Amino acid sequence: MDQNIDVAVIVGSLRKASLNRMVANALIELSPARLKLSIVEIGQLPIYNQDGDENPSPLWTQFRERIKATAAVLFVTPEHNRSVPAALKNALDVASRPYGKNVWSGKPGAVVSASPGAIGGFGANHHLRQSLVFLNVPAMPEPEAYLGHADKLFDEQGKLVNDGTRKFLQGFMQSYAAWVAANGNS
Repeated sequence: MDQNIDVAVIVGSLRKASLNRMVANALIELSPARLKLSIVEIGQLPIYNQDGDENPSPLWTQFRERIKATAAVLFVTPEHNRSVPAALKNALDVASRPYGKNVWSGKPGAVVSASPGAIGGFGANHHLRQSLVFLNVPAMPEPEAYLGHADKLFDEQGKLVNDGTRKFLQGFMQSYAAWVAANGNS
């Protein structure tokens, strides 16, 4: 595996000062060089409605093509009401439709959840995994990544300052690289 592997990073939070975007940036920084991670934005996507399948929004088409072109996906999400944020669920729907044209299918994935709360988005992490099963995204089973008290892990510039978390995330990304190599088509 000498070539770089294109990985789409999907951040579930749209907030400007998003802790999950900070986590995603840390994961990009800590990733093995062979993985080329880039955040794919989801906030601009119109809400999925099956009526649009015959004449899809150009934003849907661009997003679908971007996901289709990637070799793997990495989801970084907060928890909203024990589930994923609406924007993330919408992105899953947009790229899995119309029926039979699921561009997520077969791409090795992983889920990281982060929250200022103690359980680190556990509910969202597992709820997302349920959707990934149906979308045929083989999600890395372990190490699991729930980052609790995430508001204490970064400085004012959004840089990771917790050495224990840095070491954990670096190991997570090493495991993810091995997962992608074992489960991907690249």
